[in-house]
Amino acid sequence: MKNRNLILVRHGQSEWNAKNLFTGWKDPGLTEIGLKEAKNAGLLINKIGIAFNKMFTSNLMRAQKTGLIILDTIDQSDIQIIKNEALNERNYGSLAGLNKDDAREKWGEEQVHIWRRSFDIPPPDGESLKNTAERVLPYFNSVIMPQIKNGDNILIAAHGNSLRALIMQLDGISDQDIVKLEIPTGAPIHYAFGEDGSIVLKEKLYE
Repeated sequence: MKNRNLILVRHGQSEWNAKNLFTGWKDPGLTEIGLKEAKNAGLLINKIGIAFNKMFTSNLMRAQKTGLIILDTIDQSDIQIIKNEALNERNYGSLAGLNKDDAREKWGEEQVHIWRRSFDIPPPDGESLKNTAERVLPYFNSVIMPQIKNGDNILIAAHGNSLRALIMQLDGISDQDIVKLEIPTGAPIHYAFGEDGSIVLKEKLYE
């Protein structure tokens, strides 16, 4: 009986990652390093030889571009690509576009740390990780997971916090522990599922 496969990839380094800026729903492109990370993700995925049925990504260019580079690298550019805002990065609200050091100067180290690392306290006009999970998980559970159970192999190219929300559910991680999880850019994570949707394998495809 064949497994159903899901690959999660956080986009490659963005121009704002490189400048230490809060990004959220802003839409910078990838750096040269980010382009290489996306290509490398494709090479890592290629080693396990999955034929994908669909790719899901966010409405933001850095995730879309990463996904397209991966598909090109594994010679599967002809599959269906679905873009949805539900997979967008967490909205950082008033923090978006600010340098993280400047934000600490404005609001204080402790307050910025709370906004970044608490599960349910959002920055001004923005989303907490809890808010992000409240849009990511219903979309995954109602749209993506049924297709996996049906036998499809799925690639998701998304963002640090939208993927945190997914991994929190898939791995059964607590509210307190999920905020500590670091997801590297361009680093694929592979899940394989049985027919009933239970996880039979999880592996990181990167060192």
